[in-house]
Amino acid sequence: MNDSIKHMMQEIGQRARQASRAMASASSEQKDQALLRIAQLVRQQAQEIEQVNQLDVERAKANSQDAAFIDRLTMSPKAIESMALGLEQIVSLEDPIGKTTAFQKQASGIEIAQMRVPLGVIGIIYESRPNVTIDAAALCLKSGNAVILRGGSEAISSNTLLAKIIQEGLVAANLPQDAVQVVSTTDRSAVGEMITMTQYIDVIVPRGGKSLIARLMAEARVPMIKHLDGICHTYIDAEADVAMAIKVCDNAKTQRYAPCNAMETLLVNQAIAPTVLPALCKIYQDKGVELRVDCLTRQILESAGCKGLVEASEEDWHTEYLAPILSIKTVADMEEAIKHIEQYGSKHTDAIITNNHAQADRFLREVDSASVMVNTSTRFADGFEYGLGAEIGISNDKLHARGPVGLDGLTSLKYIVMGHGEIRT
Repeated sequence: MNDSIKHMMQEIGQRARQASRAMASASSEQKDQALLRIAQLVRQQAQEIEQVNQLDVERAKANSQDAAFIDRLTMSPKAIESMALGLEQIVSLEDPIGKTTAFQKQASGIEIAQMRVPLGVIGIIYESRPNVTIDAAALCLKSGNAVILRGGSEAISSNTLLAKIIQEGLVAANLPQDAVQVVSTTDRSAVGEMITMTQYIDVIVPRGGKSLIARLMAEARVPMIKHLDGICHTYIDAEADVAMAIKVCDNAKTQRYAPCNAMETLLVNQAIAPTVLPALCKIYQDKGVELRVDCLTRQILESAGCKGLVEASEEDWHTEYLAPILSIKTVADMEEAIKHIEQYGSKHTDAIITNNHAQADRFLREVDSASVMVNTSTRFADGFEYGLGAEIGISNDKLHARGPVGLDGLTSLKYIVMGHGEIRT
């Protein structure tokens, strides 16, 4: 590793650790003041943010990045306003730090409770989404943590400007600007150093593609909160409302193709398939979505006049497309749907469309995913939509956090013990 990169990362880590002590003791008022100032600056500098982001977008296009990548990278006026709204929503949330459970008196006389505390220093490694710079910094700030942000080289111009805005907001609230640091180099060796800095970083949150997360899983020594894939399913039950199913499944796939909560596989009960599939096929094909289907789905759709279908391979059921491609399978019943999700899913987000309460309840209990939904779009699996203000990521692990990770996921609990002179005998 380049010695200068190693030295730079060690310095960043030392400053973050020092800043984390100040953040742990910061008042709710200070943290909220910083967040509101950052939101104000985001709005005031929206035009500049858009212009700087355009430099990143043009560079990505020149490097022949695909449409999904460009979509994740682009900061539209709507996306910039969403960042400001997310900051304000985080301000409105209760500060988790210092919250204490009720004391429980033990036979010895001591009283035991638990207090919520920051994790300390959080490292975020992400690729093409510059909005993560704001979202992650805001959540770490509110939860009393310091954060080291290492964005992708493709968004370096956007991230640098956003980091400047964040640090201005911190200083305005008399908080250390080192509480939020953006790694300025695009050298990949900085990531290698960051994920082994156990003396400075308490947890790593990767936000990126499969190759990035696979690398970190192999090389990281710092614990991670992560998800590898977002292979999200929607199952249309035999007792689904057809109009609802069509509306929801259209949205789950086509509202945006790039996010990890977009539906990648549609499962349809054979009893309702001839009714619902032809209408969905037309909607998808009109929007340019390629349909990869099993044999039974092909028979149903071709008999209804649908053309241009692609035979689904075994690999398709394992694939997170992040693109206008959808796998469709017609299943005998919910038992087969759940087995398919168990075999091919990534434990991210899965949904059922049904009017049968018992079926819905069984799906909620038996599908082992971080988010399980009834009669709604998988696109709602998102920290902002869950009322978390934003999210630092989505975890399909079972420890330490699961699903969209908001404020509570960036904290831990410590035991506090109140005594009255008791001694152990």
